[in-house]
Amino acid sequence: MQTLSDFFTTSRAELALSALGRRVTPISRDTFTAFEQERQPWPLPWNGHAQVACALHWPALQGDPAIWFLSLPLDEQGLLVPAARDAFLDRLLLTLSTQPASTDVQPPGDVTQGILAQSNLMQDNLMQDNPLAFEPELHQRALLHARLSRRFEQPSSSHSDMARRYLMGDDTLNWQMLGLQGLADQVVAQDPAVTRALISRLDTLPREVVLPLCYLMEHGDTPADLLPSLWEAMGDARQRQDIETFCALLRAMLGSDDTRVGDWLDRILDDEDLMAADCLAAIAARGWHHLEHESRLARFLERLANCQDANFRPVVHDLALIPRLRLPILMMLRQAPADSSLGRLVREGNI
Repeated sequence: MQTLSDFFTTSRAELALSALGRRVTPISRDTFTAFEQERQPWPLPWNGHAQVACALHWPALQGDPAIWFLSLPLDEQGLLVPAARDAFLDRLLLTLSTQPASTDVQPPGDVTQGILAQSNLMQDNLMQDNPLAFEPELHQRALLHARLSRRFEQPSSSHSDMARRYLMGDDTLNWQMLGLQGLADQVVAQDPAVTRALISRLDTLPREVVLPLCYLMEHGDTPADLLPSLWEAMGDARQRQDIETFCALLRAMLGSDDTRVGDWLDRILDDEDLMAADCLAAIAARGWHHLEHESRLARFLERLANCQDANFRPVVHDLALIPRLRLPILMMLRQAPADSSLGRLVREGNI
């Protein structure tokens, strides 16, 4: 057994792999296998790592999926550094070899399944003090659980119905009664009726609801029909000088693949007053796919180089690990005019 992919096959579990960090999104087994075999880079690097959630589910055992949150280090080309994965695999096999399978949960003829299905074992003996283990950001975790519930045909959380009623305009509820998991369930459900309600009342929702909704939608779940309302709300937030709400709305908008977002991003990059470090960080984190455009990428890099508060080097380094951006970024750095802000940073060795 040489890879985690080998182990997943042996486990006979239903498997759901998801990227975390840059975007919460499903990852195919073929993609993960190619990554483990160092045949292709991780598609969504985050802070120099491949953050991945591995959910294993055994329907016959009628339990919740076991979920591992792993942060696998990447090399300079975005490929797996295999030593860390190998150490985790060794630890996993050692855990399996030293723990008796519970006869209460063990399917006939499969000791591995019986052991792995014990969630306490998974968390206490395998993940505790594990250098690859990490705790996902709260909104990402809620979004992942909402998606996994649908993937494994499990019911939504107990907070889901109340969240739907609130978003639909039930005036008997207030925002303090909402649970984050319920909002995540509604974001994933993509209910057209809820989308219509959001379009009509987004400007009346309290900030305490708008912010978590945006943090959940920024991973590609923003309904296309809602985008113009987000753009309008960004203008209102700008007038109020509410940078946190502005950036949250921006991130939710940037998460969409809709072509209109690219046009709006062009307008943002043309606006000197919007080039704060928080806005640039939002573009890099959630709008990287809109930078797959030569002139837009060049403008973004120059804006980033001109912003004294921006962490230029780590931002560019992480963007350059994204397979589709790596070559364009490297070429632009090499060809940057000597008298430009970007060129000066390159000459000074800040990249």
